Amino acid sequence: MPRFAVTTPLYYVNGLPHLGSAYTTIAADAIARYRRLRGDEVLLITGTDEHGQKIQRTAEARNIPAQQHCDEIAAEFDRLWHLLEIRYDRFSRTTSPRHSQIVREFFQRVWDRGDIYLGHQQGWYCVGCETFYDESELLEDHICSIHHKPTEWRDEPNYFFRLSHYQEKLETLYAERPEFIQPDFRRNEVLNFVKQGLKDFSISRAHVTWGIPLPNDPDQTLYVWFDALLGYITALLEADETASLDNALRKWWPINLHLIGKDILRFHAVYWPAMQMSAGIPVSQQVFGHGFLTKDGRKMGKSLGNVLDPYDLVEQYGTDAVRYYFLKEIELGQDGDFSQTRFVDIVNADLAKNLGNLLNRSLSMLQKYCEYTIPELEIAADHPLRAIAEALPEQVAEAYDRYHFKQAGSLVLTLSQASNKFLETEAPWTLYKQGNRAAVERVLYSVLESVRIAAILLSPIVPDLSLRILVQLGYTLDSIDRLDWAMVTWGGLSAKVLKHSPKPVFQQLS
Repeated sequence: MPRFAVTTPLYYVNGLPHLGSAYTTIAADAIARYRRLRGDEVLLITGTDEHGQKIQRTAEARNIPAQQHCDEIAAEFDRLWHLLEIRYDRFSRTTSPRHSQIVREFFQRVWDRGDIYLGHQQGWYCVGCETFYDESELLEDHICSIHHKPTEWRDEPNYFFRLSHYQEKLETLYAERPEFIQPDFRRNEVLNFVKQGLKDFSISRAHVTWGIPLPNDPDQTLYVWFDALLGYITALLEADETASLDNALRKWWPINLHLIGKDILRFHAVYWPAMQMSAGIPVSQQVFGHGFLTKDGRKMGKSLGNVLDPYDLVEQYGTDAVRYYFLKEIELGQDGDFSQTRFVDIVNADLAKNLGNLLNRSLSMLQKYCEYTIPELEIAADHPLRAIAEALPEQVAEAYDRYHFKQAGSLVLTLSQASNKFLETEAPWTLYKQGNRAAVERVLYSVLESVRIAAILLSPIVPDLSLRILVQLGYTLDSIDRLDWAMVTWGGLSAKVLKHSPKPVFQQLS
C-alpha cells in the first residue's frame, strides 16, 4: 500500500489560532482525505511549536507558568481542528520529552559532521520575530517593520549552523528535483534567494530559559527553528516506541509534503533540507508554499479591526461552508480574499441551490412517484450524465494530485449542473402523468447516481456534507473514511427502498 505523509507547520502558541493557520490545516486535511480515498496509508501531522522567548514573555504577562500557557493554547488548536473536521493522525508538541530526545540526537549528528560552531551574534533583535535585524531593515528608532514594536540590542555568543557549506548541494537539489518547491513561482523566489549566497544562521540564544538547552552548552537554548522543524520527525514515532531518530525515520521518512504559508518558505526550502543533509537523512520530498488571506481586498490585522475569527465563522456558517469556500474559491498557492457577500453567494449557489436542491428534489420525486425505491436498472453508456460522470474521476484525480482544489470542485459542479438541466429537460413529473414509470425511474436513477458520485468526489473538501448525502441515498456509513475510490464507478447506486425521508442536506446561508 502506498504511503503518504503530509505536515502542516507546527503553529506558534503565542496566541490563539487564526484563520491563516486554519486555512493551511483545512488544505492539508483535504489532501490527506483524498489520499485515503485513493487507498494510500496516510499520516497527517499537525501540532504546536512551544519554545522561545516570545512564549516565555507571553506567559509572564499572563502571570502563569510557560507550560500552562502552552497547554492552554495547544488545546485551542486541537479544539478548532475538531470543529473544522480536521482528521489528523499525529499532534506534535515541541515541549514533549520525546521531542527533546529527538532534538538532542539530531543536534549530535550535525555537531559530529562539524556543521555547528560557536560564533558571535550582534544586532537589533525582535522578540516577536525571534530574529536579528540589520539597522537598514528596521523602521525609525529601531522599530520592527512587522510587529511595529521596538527591537532590543543584543551582543551575545551564539552557535551557528554552517548553511554556507550547503550552497552547491542545495542548488543541485533544486536542479535535480524541480518539483521539490511548489508552486513554480515560489521555487523561483527561493532560487533567487540562494543565488545571492547563503550565510550561516544562528541556532541558539543566550539568556533564554524556555527551550531545549544545547547538549554541549546548557547556558544556551536551541533557537526556535532548529527545535521546531524537528517536530515533524518526532511525530513519526509510534506511541509505544522509544524516542530515537532511527525509530522515527524507519517507516514514514521522508515526508511527502510540507504544506506551509509563504512567510516560512525560506526556513522549509533552504534551512530544513540543509539540516537534513547535514544529519545524513534523506531530504523531504516536497515543500508547497501557499498564499496569504485578505478580507475585502485588505490585509487582515487587529489594528484594522478586520480579523476573521475562525471559531466565529464556523459557529455562524458551519464547517462545510467554511471548508468549501476556502478550498474551492481560493487557488492554493495564490493569495486569496474573503468577502462575506461573495462567501454567502458562492456557498448558497453551489451547495444549497445546485447540489443540495438537486438531491432533495430528486428524492422527493422518488418518494412521490416510485414508492421511494431506487430501481435496479442499467443506464446506457451514451447517456449524457453517465458520459460526464465516467470521465470525471480521472479529471478530478489529476486536479487533486496537483492540489488544485478549485479546479476539482469546479469539475464536480459540472456534473451537478448538467443533472439539474437534465432534470428540467426530461421533466419526470410530466412522464409520471403520462404513465411512463420506466422513464421516470431512468431519469431519477441517473440523477441520483450523479449526485452520489459528486458527493464522493467532493468528500475531501466537504466530508460532512458528503456523508449526509450518502446517508440519504441509503448508505449506512458511520464515517466518510469508509469510502474508497472504486465507489466513483458508474452504477454503484444499488436498488433499495430508502428509509429516511428527504430533507435538505445544506441550509441556505443568510
